[in-house]
Amino acid sequence: MPVLAIDDTRLPAPGPPATLTTETLTSPDRLRVSDSAGQLAMLTVGCRTVAMRGPQRTFTEQKRPFRDAFARTANSGWGSSGGGGTWSNANGTAADYSVTPGAGLISMTAANSSRHTSLVDDITDLDARLSWSLDKMPTGNASSLGLTFAYTSATSQYRARLSVLTSGTVQLILERESGGSTTSIGALTTVGTGYTLGDIWHIRAQRAGTTLRCRAWKDGTAEPATWLHEVTDATLGAGRIGVRGLASSGSTAVPFAFGVHDIQLYSGTWASPPTVTHDTWVRVLSEPFDGTWTPALADQIRAWAADDSPDVLATAMMYITGAPAVTDTHLGAQTAGQSNYGPLDTSGVPVEGSDFHDYMGLNWTFPNGETRTAGPGEQGCMDCSGTVRMVYGHHMGIPMVRTRNIDGTVLPRMTKDIGPSGPGVIIAQAADSPPPLTNMQIGDVPHFDADTSDPVAGQMDHNGIYLGVDTAGHPRFINSRKTPNGPTFGDLGGASTLDGAGLYATSLRIIRRF
Repeated sequence: MPVLAIDDTRLPAPGPPATLTTETLTSPDRLRVSDSAGQLAMLTVGCRTVAMRGPQRTFTEQKRPFRDAFARTANSGWGSSGGGGTWSNANGTAADYSVTPGAGLISMTAANSSRHTSLVDDITDLDARLSWSLDKMPTGNASSLGLTFAYTSATSQYRARLSVLTSGTVQLILERESGGSTTSIGALTTVGTGYTLGDIWHIRAQRAGTTLRCRAWKDGTAEPATWLHEVTDATLGAGRIGVRGLASSGSTAVPFAFGVHDIQLYSGTWASPPTVTHDTWVRVLSEPFDGTWTPALADQIRAWAADDSPDVLATAMMYITGAPAVTDTHLGAQTAGQSNYGPLDTSGVPVEGSDFHDYMGLNWTFPNGETRTAGPGEQGCMDCSGTVRMVYGHHMGIPMVRTRNIDGTVLPRMTKDIGPSGPGVIIAQAADSPPPLTNMQIGDVPHFDADTSDPVAGQMDHNGIYLGVDTAGHPRFINSRKTPNGPTFGDLGGASTLDGAGLYATSLRIIRRF
């Protein structure tokens, strides 16, 4: 579940209206509104967003659960695992790791050799399962496959390993390899007999602090209710999960292949999850601020100061990992809950193109008459601009179009239009390098020229919503992208930070305030 903790500190109890004072600021033109406690709100001329002081909140996120059933093809390597990361191979050649629809294949071509493939994302605690089979019976010596975790290299990892003997006996061992030295921390134990080709076996492993557990069972039988091995070991830290295949010394079955039918992460914990804490709430006016301070506007600011209904940031959090489903009975559709990026293509990569109404599974007619049919397979999915439109458009009321009548007051469909011609004003911009972050405000929409394959030089191709500075001092933004398969402010598939040498920090080009 996503965490959005609120320090429920309010303004003084109801009484006479708070006295508000205002101060005009420039570059950009703004109005600072203060009360007796200091700055209460910041309004920007030409913009509808208002940065308000409110109860302090903490935003954080954890690793997204995923299941990789290899419903794709790949000529070399295992490719991308939606929500899991990208598979990275060690030992052997690239041709030793391939995918046929329904299985990831690991080719074993020599005795006394191992193969490793792991997902590029370090986690600590976990609950994971691996399902696999053999395409040739072991001869000469055993064949074994392990579910690895805390993997940092081919010589440093924990693994729950199933070994199929030449007799067909199946045994499970829990072991630690550190610095190339392997130690059994859960003795080799028989869990089945009579292995035949076509049998699928499952391995499940858990890590909770220093407690390691594992069990195994044959497909078609019930998962055991107890753990076969449960030990305490604090040797290894955070690392990847993955798969390790072994053709034992003396094996005469080579060449053969392991078929990995699926790997599932039920839960996983990042060692250093992204965490942002501050007291800024982002509200949206019904019309852009024209620079005039009025009694009606003062009343609105006072009302927002005591309002804890979902703002822009809380709404954006309604789509990240673990967010619960919310159904709008009027629309008859789910309007919030953990979102994917898009349906997977044949290589397992989420496809761009899901808008806010695709997420809800609804056809849509926009105020300018443009219509759009919900995309097949796109329900529950939103790409980067689709997420921004869901938050600022559908929930916060900024009028939306698709590709027509883009006049600087409406929210277009595509990032390439939102950046230069969207609603509000551009706070910072640079052609070939990141602009300064000096005037950036929580709730602003950063835009990036991140796709190096884009034939149009300088065209914006990614965006998000600025969340604030994290506990490590980095400006962090929420964005939906392919590798984590949905909205995130974590760092899987690229750091969601606007400083440093990462892809998004270096490809930032426009900061727009709606």
